[in-house]
Amino acid sequence: MRILIAGGSGFLGQALARRLVADGHRVQILTRQAVRPAATDLASPVERISWTPDGDIGPWAAPCRGTDVIVNLAGESLAAGRWSLPRKAQLTVSRLHPTRSLATFIAQTDPKPALLLTSSAIGFYGDRGEDVITESAPVGTEFLAELCAGWENQAVRARTFGTRVVPLRTGLVLDPAQGALAKMILPFRLGVGGRFGSGRQYMSWIHRDDWVSLVRWAVAEPGLDGPLNATAPHPVTNAEFARALGRALRRPASLPVPGFALRLLMGEMADALLLSGQRVTPHRALTLGFRFGYDRLDAALAALLA
Repeated sequence: MRILIAGGSGFLGQALARRLVADGHRVQILTRQAVRPAATDLASPVERISWTPDGDIGPWAAPCRGTDVIVNLAGESLAAGRWSLPRKAQLTVSRLHPTRSLATFIAQTDPKPALLLTSSAIGFYGDRGEDVITESAPVGTEFLAELCAGWENQAVRARTFGTRVVPLRTGLVLDPAQGALAKMILPFRLGVGGRFGSGRQYMSWIHRDDWVSLVRWAVAEPGLDGPLNATAPHPVTNAEFARALGRALRRPASLPVPGFALRLLMGEMADALLLSGQRVTPHRALTLGFRFGYDRLDAALAALLA
């Protein structure tokens, strides 16, 4: 199978590309980075193609024709800076423009890709307290929820042309080298880790390897269409997460970070990413037969931090 990964230079894209190549697929990566001529050699395991997504197609489209599946991971990190109005605009553009470019590509190419699997986030649901959330829950009202809804709506345009669309609503992906977990490890190793705010907000997490496996499963699952929650079956509260990380590192987890301090430091982003939460379950994946390698947090952290 020929699989195109947009935004495939991040840690999830790289992990996915390696596994897809090992599965025997031909993988192309669309990246904003400059690509050396040797990187586009079709004999290479992964073909890297430079693009500047602006909502339309460009020179990158020609070598991508004939792709069977598109995986869209394009978008700037939500946690890279305070959410000023210009920053919010950039976060929006970095997601909507690439997704619009891919939908336009699907409209104009033939044959059409069978599947567009597009990244989204559980922030789609907004702050839901202790409610158990499945894929049927409505969209929230906060900035992050509106961003995710707009992101998904751009992708859904591809259904008009017969391509199945699966928005992958991803939770906290656990990887000790990159992402949120990597930033948490040092304070806990120094003995100054703890919950954020009240600690009652839910954290819906997934092991990096399970995220990769879920995408591979979705690519191979015939007829799969519609949103898919990419979270482990057993979300935990922030306080439970802190205690589990402390156990995994054999360090205390007794120094909470007050909510007001996080808001002073991070502004609106603190509420969206740290102080609110969603108790999300992967209902559709479980119903359709996907099996998680790590469905409990202690086992996942033990494997990652061994």
